Amino acid sequence: MFILKRQDVEISSIQHPKREQKIPILKYQDQSFRLIGVFAANQAEEARNYWRDLTDNQGKFCILLEEPDRHSIWGRIRADQLSDEESMADARLVPLAQASLILLQTVYLDIEDLLGNRQAKQFQKDIAQVFVEWKFAQADSPAAVERLLTQVDPLDISQVQPWEEHQLITLLQELYRFGKAYFGNTSFAEEVEDILQDMPDKEREQFLAWLKRTPLGKCWR
Repeated sequence: MFILKRQDVEISSIQHPKREQKIPILKYQDQSFRLIGVFAANQAEEARNYWRDLTDNQGKFCILLEEPDRHSIWGRIRADQLSDEESMADARLVPLAQASLILLQTVYLDIEDLLGNRQAKQFQKDIAQVFVEWKFAQADSPAAVERLLTQVDPLDISQVQPWEEHQLITLLQELYRFGKAYFGNTSFAEEVEDILQDMPDKEREQFLAWLKRTPLGKCWR
């Protein structure tokens, strides 16, 4: 339950125990923390509110790292049990990734239907930059992004990538920002439960509960 500056901590990365992926790790006072969420510099209030909710209401031991260009939240992990923690995290993140992918594909199809192919292509380029910048697995090329938008079945678990929680938060933050810019309003982010009606009830409710616990709940409703 600390608010720290960059000079207070050490940040490195370790290899994911099961995937070809690096995991950012923050170390503070001989304890290890995993990245949960990242917020832009102008989202200081949202970051603090999310951090307080995690610590005060959910009982998690978290650090809020404040930097000039961003704010990030890190949750404590036991490095010697990383493999077990990753397995549990993967299972928890799958329905979150499924729902996020459904929302992504829905926005993309709406842009294509309402605004035309040219705008849809531009959206592909915009969202591809997010995937590359935040190192999303299997989304590092235009062909991979097009496959995610048009071919991957979000309801088929075998086709869904177990993206990290901070990546999912960033994806939905950026998707909301892009949608608002393309459509000129935020109606695309309303009635999320209806958009996700094809998901199994348990997984859909899990995603909606997670959504409400994050600052994303103010945007996606």
